[in-house]
Amino acid sequence: MRTLVTGATGLFGKRLLSRLKEPVVLSRDPARARERLKVALAYPWLPEAGPPPAAAFEGVDVVISLAGEPIAEGRWTPEKKRRIRESRIIGTRNLVAGLAGLATPPRVLVSASAVGYYGDRGDEELDESSGPGTGFLAEVCAAWEKEAMAAEQLGMRVACIRTGIVLAPDGGALRKMLPLFRWGLGGRLGSGRQWMPWIHIDDVIGIILHAAGNERVRGPINACGPHPVTNAEFTRELGRALGRPTCLPAPAFMLRMVFGEMSSVLVCSQKVRPTVALSTNYTFAHTDLPTALRNLFAKPQRPHP
Repeated sequence: MRTLVTGATGLFGKRLLSRLKEPVVLSRDPARARERLKVALAYPWLPEAGPPPAAAFEGVDVVISLAGEPIAEGRWTPEKKRRIRESRIIGTRNLVAGLAGLATPPRVLVSASAVGYYGDRGDEELDESSGPGTGFLAEVCAAWEKEAMAAEQLGMRVACIRTGIVLAPDGGALRKMLPLFRWGLGGRLGSGRQWMPWIHIDDVIGIILHAAGNERVRGPINACGPHPVTNAEFTRELGRALGRPTCLPAPAFMLRMVFGEMSSVLVCSQKVRPTVALSTNYTFAHTDLPTALRNLFAKPQRPHP
């Protein structure tokens, strides 16, 4: 099974490619991608400019689309929001247009999305059957998924991966938190009562591959651990895993001053359940937060002399 991947140089890219046999990559800089990712096949593509080259899809069975402007890097200026929106919505539209131009499209499209789809929902229990929320990210995710689901008209099976807060020491939200926590300056964000749909990076990759290979996965699938926690619980467990105190809370007004509109991501509440993953027999590698954090920060054992 040959798989084409977009956004392969992002947080999930190398981990995903290491699990694939002879992957094909679409990249803004294919020469750099071949060198950095150690792949043989990389084709040029500017997502906002038009469809990918048809040659990239030769022999491809599965397309995994991960491309998108990083959400948590920098303040949400009007230009930043434009890039977030267009890299996902127009990029996915152009990808599907490229698929539509093929005599025989691949069987499956797995498209990234995010739990931002649900907006700020307090203590409401959320799964894939829940409707969209309100706000910038909710609107972007809903439009993003609509563009991806258009590939169903080509006879393709489509899955949209609604990713939660990814736990990876080398990227995502956790990388930004670690310096403060390691200095003993970490603490809850806002009230601390908001729900955080966390997921270990291993399970993000696992769910992407599960969605690609399981015929029962169609439409949205939540990529988050089976046991969500509040921000206060997350803060306590992260401090415990690092052996550091967590007694310096960051009030919501301070977060707004520092991060602007992007602070909404930090204090919104999403009690999300991975109902589709569980009902289609995905087995989580990390089911609870303490175990997931210990896995990330465990010190390698020294061999016995």
